[in-house]
Amino acid sequence: MSFGHWTGSIVHVDKPLLQGGIVAVYYLPGTLVGALWGGWLGDRYGRIFTIAFATLWAIVGAALQCSAMNADWMFCARVFNGIGTGILNAITPVWATETASHTSRGAFVAMEFTLNIFGVVVAYWLEYGTSFYGDGTSGFIWRFPIAFQIVPLLALLGIVWWMPESPRWLVKVGRDDEARFILGRLRGEDDEGLAEAEFQDIKNICHLEQENSQQSSYISMLLGLKQGKLHTARRVQLVVWLQILQEWIGIAGITIYGPTIFTIAGIAPADRQWVSGLNNITYMFATLICVFTLDRIGRRWTLWWGAAGQAITLFCAGGLAYATQHSTGSHKEHVGGAAVFFVFLYTAIFGATWLTVPWLYPAEIFPLQIRAKGNAWGVIGWSIGNGWTVLLLPTIFERLNEKTLYVFGGVNIFAIVVVWAFYPESNQRTLEEMNLVFAADSVWTWDAEKHFAKLKEQNPDLVQAARRGSSVGEGQVGVVRRLSLEGNEKKGARRVSLAAAEPKDM
Repeated sequence: MSFGHWTGSIVHVDKPLLQGGIVAVYYLPGTLVGALWGGWLGDRYGRIFTIAFATLWAIVGAALQCSAMNADWMFCARVFNGIGTGILNAITPVWATETASHTSRGAFVAMEFTLNIFGVVVAYWLEYGTSFYGDGTSGFIWRFPIAFQIVPLLALLGIVWWMPESPRWLVKVGRDDEARFILGRLRGEDDEGLAEAEFQDIKNICHLEQENSQQSSYISMLLGLKQGKLHTARRVQLVVWLQILQEWIGIAGITIYGPTIFTIAGIAPADRQWVSGLNNITYMFATLICVFTLDRIGRRWTLWWGAAGQAITLFCAGGLAYATQHSTGSHKEHVGGAAVFFVFLYTAIFGATWLTVPWLYPAEIFPLQIRAKGNAWGVIGWSIGNGWTVLLLPTIFERLNEKTLYVFGGVNIFAIVVVWAFYPESNQRTLEEMNLVFAADSVWTWDAEKHFAKLKEQNPDLVQAARRGSSVGEGQVGVVRRLSLEGNEKKGARRVSLAAAEPKDM
């Protein structure tokens, strides 16, 4: 149930097509349907209820999987469990971004992924350990690792009711007193004025969204029907393709082809499994880099340096894999060791960059009214990307062998250009400011930034809680609070139209 990518398995089905189908149905239609359902549930019934519901669903799904008696049963159980994962993936990042401060939102979500990969590591080594049970044919080898996921799910089901509901969702449904109280607790007593200013910003933008959007269905979001200046169709395209890019920048390829590199490097079959497990541990620790850098250098720079580093490592891994196959003696061992190093390095760079941002970005850029549905579109992209790669990559590698890594390296270079041209920065901006960032009619990031600056200049009282690049300082809190409160007192239930607020010269 990992966020980032398909991690493969130690226990293999002896029919490759059947194995690919069992893996693929988890994403298509499992997580895809779950994402659509989770987005609707999250926007209608709240973030906490949806997390609890998805957790209970996943527990039942895990029980069905570990008790499967034949392939048909397993297919159905995988789809069922995939739905639960899709719901969780659609709502958890939304809850995290809506409760975190804009100055530490990236680190908050990045820590979730460190814990997520820790779960991957535990699952892998648990599966590795059970692979030695008996004569290797016992059902316990695969049933126990699947059943073990129920343990953390039960823990989550027990504690989720003690977690605070998203204050932004509470504002959306008119429960202002609860939202104000939770914001005050989240920001601390010392930041009471800042919490009040943030509350007023949420109210202002909520009114703005209601003025500009009359539709909230998935179809209207995809086609941009009756969305005014919110441009949700553009946002949908951005998050879907960012998630698909995440799968085609090489992580699935390294996961599948890594064992082959280990083999040609001369690593014994019995050792390849623990080498892969060691790679997962490196992967987990690499995610900590993102915790400390994401809010400092931003989302765009994180994606840029990650794509550049991944391209280099993929080209090197592919070239060295080819050289290893055409080497002999000690030279083959040395070249093979270098190829293995670049497999480890690629995985570490991915964990430090592209693992987190494609999951964080969708939860940051959508309007409050449809934020859970918006994040669900990202999960849909992830489901499509994962299902696509799992089905196609075995055939592609059979045709191209290590040259497939060159293709992934080229995709990384392409990704740098795409991020530069189309993906505006969300770092150090409140969730409320992102509606202003996407108010421009142009799809280019430089036009969006210019338009955003002009909207902020012409509407200084619309979003006051944030100061770009830093939190509101102690000396600014009273001013921010006064501006927000006076703006609402003088103008009443003021509603700002993005069309009316658009600069005249744009």
